[in-house]
Amino acid sequence: MTLPPPHVMTAIEISEPGGPEVLRPVEVTVPVPGHGEILIRVAYAGVNRPDALQRAGLYAPPPTASPLPGLEASGWVAAVGPGVTKWQEGDRVTALLPGGGYAEYAVTPEDHALPVPEGIGLKEAACLPETCYTVWSNVMLRGGLRAGERFLVHGGASGIGTTAIQMARALGARVFATAGSPEKCAACEALGAEKAVNYHEEDFVKVMKAEGGAHVILDMVGGDYIQRNVKALADEGRLVQIAFLKGSKAELNFAEVMMRRLTITGSTLRPQSDLAKARYARHLAKHVWPMVERGTLRPVIDSEFALVDAAKAHHRIESSGHIGKIVLKVA
Repeated sequence: MTLPPPHVMTAIEISEPGGPEVLRPVEVTVPVPGHGEILIRVAYAGVNRPDALQRAGLYAPPPTASPLPGLEASGWVAAVGPGVTKWQEGDRVTALLPGGGYAEYAVTPEDHALPVPEGIGLKEAACLPETCYTVWSNVMLRGGLRAGERFLVHGGASGIGTTAIQMARALGARVFATAGSPEKCAACEALGAEKAVNYHEEDFVKVMKAEGGAHVILDMVGGDYIQRNVKALADEGRLVQIAFLKGSKAELNFAEVMMRRLTITGSTLRPQSDLAKARYARHLAKHVWPMVERGTLRPVIDSEFALVDAAKAHHRIESSGHIGKIVLKVA
């Protein structure tokens, strides 16, 4: 028998914009699921770079979202709101969240949750939503990556990168990656990258040109990489931008884009509509969850921290020393 949720819970709040030290444990009211929403008793929460941007005051949550950080979590359905038909109390789920994952309980639309895939635990499951939603929607839907094409992912050792390498390889693409150390390059190649370029030692543009150019590039660096990415694309290639670690502005000769019939696109996940995210969830259930259950896609976990040590987790992700995902253990 499932016990009803308590009235208060421990959560991590952003006390003010700033560094990791502004994250602090607090006692807050447990949220109540609204129409079409479920309340999740959180087992693990994923830690992502957008969380750090929100903490720094650079990525405000949508007006209707929780101000608490945390965009993905796994756990058990603790309560269902009016109109919920897909879930019942006690179900094990992993879910994309509008916010609020750094807490003992979190709410999300029922259509943004997925069952925990067979063969993995809640810890691994918490690492799936943010990266899988992002990679599938950008690389497969926007970028249109097809089997046999050459795919380059920057930051190949990141949570996004490790997911993208495995997903693209499972779909039959030739995969290339960039990373910043021999250890990270080795990790990328162990996951299925044909070649990982250490960007401190090699020029990824030359590497990709020697291969005939990339058909799709997934980039979260921006800045001077934007112009270099265009050079690294094959004719009719697609550049997909999902973040800007080096800045969102660049000078670019669009004559080359026209002459070589290139596509430049991109997206960020959080501001998209609930309907769009529900559509992505259906894609994941059909195409990606079977990869997980076959073992061809598995989350790479770098480290685990207790919920109250969220600041340490943010120090870790901002050090850029991690390989794969960082999680918070909640229950």
